[in-house]
Amino acid sequence: MSIDKIAELKGIPTKDNLLKILNEQQAVVTFTKLNGDQRVMTCTKSLNIIPKENHPKSNPKAHDTNITVWDMNAKGWRSFVYDRVQKVEQ
Repeated sequence: MSIDKIAELKGIPTKDNLLKILNEQQAVVTFTKLNGDQRVMTCTKSLNIIPKENHPKSNPKAHDTNITVWDMNAKGWRSFVYDRVQKVEQ
């Protein structure tokens, strides 16, 4: 089964669409952490929202399965595995 079909069945955006959303605004992403705990995180990749002093100094290549985001509540960079995303709210 394709990853796009899995996203459709889970009711979440495809990875490309999620990245587009996060680059434009903030979203609330619910995902399962690697230890099995569920996490709800308000996050973004939008440089218009992230404080200037926290903008990335470079653009390192992230692992293909991970999405690196700015956690709005923890005020720090975090990442999650796309395959573990359960819900996305805009």
